[in-house]
Amino acid sequence: MSATLVLVHLAGQVALLLWGLHMVHSGVVRAYGSNLRRMLSAGLSNRFSAFLAGLGGTGLLQSSTATALMATSFTAGGLVGLVPALAIMLGANVGTTLIVQLLSFDLTSLAPALILIGLVAFKRRGSTRTRDLGRVGIGLGLMLLSLELLVTTIGPVKASPVLQELVAAVAGEPLLGLLIAAVLTWAAHASVAVVLLIMSLAGAGIVPPEAALAMVLGANLGGAIPPVVAALGPNPASRRLPVGNLAFRFLGCAVVLPFLDPIAFALAALDADPARQAVNFHTGFNLAVAAAGIGLLNPAARLLVRLLPEQVKVADPATPQYLDPEARRAPYVALTNAAREAMRMADVVEAMLRGSLEVFQTDDRKRVAEICRMDNILDRLNDAIKLYLADIGPDALDEEDNRRCSEILAFTINLEHVGDVIDKGLMDLAGKKIKHQLSFSDEGLDEIRDMHLRLLDNLQLALAVFMANDARSARRLVVEKEIFRDLEHAATESHFARLRDGRLESIETSALHLDILRDLKRINSLIAAAAYPILDQTGQLRRSRLKESARPLDRGSGTPIDDL
Repeated sequence: MSATLVLVHLAGQVALLLWGLHMVHSGVVRAYGSNLRRMLSAGLSNRFSAFLAGLGGTGLLQSSTATALMATSFTAGGLVGLVPALAIMLGANVGTTLIVQLLSFDLTSLAPALILIGLVAFKRRGSTRTRDLGRVGIGLGLMLLSLELLVTTIGPVKASPVLQELVAAVAGEPLLGLLIAAVLTWAAHASVAVVLLIMSLAGAGIVPPEAALAMVLGANLGGAIPPVVAALGPNPASRRLPVGNLAFRFLGCAVVLPFLDPIAFALAALDADPARQAVNFHTGFNLAVAAAGIGLLNPAARLLVRLLPEQVKVADPATPQYLDPEARRAPYVALTNAAREAMRMADVVEAMLRGSLEVFQTDDRKRVAEICRMDNILDRLNDAIKLYLADIGPDALDEEDNRRCSEILAFTINLEHVGDVIDKGLMDLAGKKIKHQLSFSDEGLDEIRDMHLRLLDNLQLALAVFMANDARSARRLVVEKEIFRDLEHAATESHFARLRDGRLESIETSALHLDILRDLKRINSLIAAAAYPILDQTGQLRRSRLKESARPLDRGSGTPIDDL
């Protein structure tokens, strides 16, 4: 076989290995992505539980990059501190070694069975999770098959003079082997695949043990580069976690590289198989880095905060801050980012409500213009969130993620509608009040103030419901809607009483006052809508507010129409 043909075969077999790894990753994400996200977020109480969460999540995902994206999203959203996030990454680095250990054993005979079983499961109709697990089976089978093909292709070319010269150069310069493996891993975005390739080369006797260990170091170093590249942006603070992970791996490589010869000798005493030596070194290196790094997380976090401070300059408020395009490869991370951006919309709505109350009390024309401009911010953020979520293919989301996606869209649409009511309703009314120099009665202004403050409290409750999915808080929010309706009704009755008493301020502002009460009630209804998806999911919503006796009846049978 010519050298060119050998290279083509090797490239194809490596591509098959990468594709198999991709299928395993995507299958696990589609089947258990939401559960993995919850597991990761639940394990953030301390550095040790965070380490275990990162290890378990990456062991299943087989992608420390995906784990890094999730952890970076948590830190950017303020949901987790830098120390537990760094612990997650230490665990993720150990987690990448699990499948390498598994595939280092001779499991080639399982490849056809895994592909067959996976295909049968993938073709089944009905259960989406069964199809996703079938994808995992196919991916594992393809990985085993690619490893067998690599060994078959590599074996006959061991005697090639060109290959021997190249191997001699790498063996004589461990740093060169480290750099080659680092670049290859960065290009492939898969340290697992590169370590498996190194294992195959070492097992075939093409790469000597010392060179294989140097290349394993390079694979570990190169695997930390893609998250750093993905985090490049205007805010240096977003790079703290990936840079910290890269620094731990770099320091580990720097410490271990001068001692590769004695390490190779010790590994050979434990296992004579060069392939197993490379795999065991991969696991031992990551365990050693984790053991050394777990106690240094606090000073490392302080140093990273000092070197990569939060961006001081405030950008355009209508520019999304959390909609990372790279995160769309991991839909569960993208949903978290969209929810965080929705919280920014809620902050704008809160500022508009506070400004609205201020306008009715001070008649400040400039404040009216500022509040109207805030509605443009809501419109742009809402459009950005919708487009961001639309770019996530529905096939990439499981049932729970689809439901969460719908909840985020409904919440942001309602917030945008609140902005419209404030802009085109309340601010128009405020403009008329200022133009005609009208004044509310003291009682009327107190009613408007009380309803505004109640709205702000209900908005905070709605945010808690949206982020925590808590059914008890959702029920409380619906109760608050009823209370607000009664408050609006009482304010209306009080206004009519003042009209009957002939109060001049009430007569002059009657239309304005009633329209303001109506708009505030509309805003509260839009805010309270955040509770409905959760209550509907838990079966706590009634189909209708009508009493049984008030339901429309069929003229012929007298049976309620809903029962026909």
